[in-house]
Amino acid sequence: MNTTTSHAKEETQALGPQMAAFEAMEKATNGAAPSWLRCLRTSGIAYFADLGLPTATMEDWRQTNPEPLASFGFSSPSRPSNWSHGMIDGWTLPGMDASRLVLVDGWFMPELGRWPRHAGGVQIGSLEETIRSRPQWIERFLGRAARYETNALAAMNTAFLRDGVVVHVPAGVRLSAPVYILHLATTKGAVIQPRVLVVADANAQVEVVEDFVSLGSQPSWTNSVTEIFAAEGATVEHVKIQRENRHSLHTALVEARQRAQSRIVSHSISLGARLARNDINLRLEAPGCDSVLNGLYVAEGDQLVDHHTIADHASPHCASHEFYHGILTGRAKGVFNGRIYVRQGAQKTDAKQTNRNLLLSTEATVHTKPQLEIFADDVKCTHGATVGQLDDQALFYLRARGIGETAARRMLIQAFAADVLNRISREPLRNGLESLLNTFLENHPVVT
Repeated sequence: MNTTTSHAKEETQALGPQMAAFEAMEKATNGAAPSWLRCLRTSGIAYFADLGLPTATMEDWRQTNPEPLASFGFSSPSRPSNWSHGMIDGWTLPGMDASRLVLVDGWFMPELGRWPRHAGGVQIGSLEETIRSRPQWIERFLGRAARYETNALAAMNTAFLRDGVVVHVPAGVRLSAPVYILHLATTKGAVIQPRVLVVADANAQVEVVEDFVSLGSQPSWTNSVTEIFAAEGATVEHVKIQRENRHSLHTALVEARQRAQSRIVSHSISLGARLARNDINLRLEAPGCDSVLNGLYVAEGDQLVDHHTIADHASPHCASHEFYHGILTGRAKGVFNGRIYVRQGAQKTDAKQTNRNLLLSTEATVHTKPQLEIFADDVKCTHGATVGQLDDQALFYLRARGIGETAARRMLIQAFAADVLNRISREPLRNGLESLLNTFLENHPVVT
């Protein structure tokens, strides 16, 4: 047997659990899904089988060892039952009760939700139910943004697409309250694959907050995909908070499409998981688009957190700005790979990218790789990255004014994080995230 054939056989065997689970799911549903959805799932599993799980030899995974994904195993969680509001008390972030939707192990739980009925044709609810009630509408969007043809983890999510959340805001409607989606991981050893679809029609406005939480200390793997469509003049603010336990794995893709004069603001706040990989991709498809990619990652111990971003300028007169800050201590590792892609003809592009990292221990590491790929000549594009420790002069300045060393260090770290958190528009959410950061600062010996 030659080497190529042997490798292909080993890879097929390695993907055996996923392939068997897909066949079991198809058999259980017995063709109940519409034909277009079955085709989408089949395409997903075909691309997944072709691509395979990520390996360390892939350029996009060179600094993030994906071996924990391959060794985790594969188990799809069944639909949960017998849940009540009291079981999730204390997990909702402050100020987010007005419009709450809950997914337990990737399944939509309407009995745990608290959301008002919106006027103007706003649709907020279960992905599974929307597929049944509005199949022609959802077929236009589901799977149209997430590039599962080249992303194996997106392909796996697409293959096992069952439930999640749909948010559709019709033209001209502006929601005053955020749509808060609480993702709960509860089953040991489960691979949880939620799907979220956000569609903002022309001149609509919506804020969506996704909050990923583990109940207990059991290990799980969340592999989520969020697709966002912003029509002409629409505004979408998306906040993704990842605070799962330190035994869990988290992989996520946020893929967005923008039309003329639209605005998308994406915030990625990563505080938990043993390994967290976030891919965030924006495609600015028509003139006048504006986007902000904003992120904060905090890691300690042996945590690894990786952000890969793409701002794809496919049209002229568009702007994108990226701000990512990392705070790392212990033996934690951070990875940032930000790519600005300016296509031919995308003149008058204004793109800026900044990655700053604060290392609080001698063993923490960060790998930062800002990238510019420019095929137009009338553009303003800049990028920069810094890696350092707390400023000794700033510490001395605070100490000289009677502030203790511990308090002075906390103040500087909080100010470093505030550059990112202050870009989140909703004050109660900012305050809740600041509280989570303060808990980290209080509990970590290097900081205290």
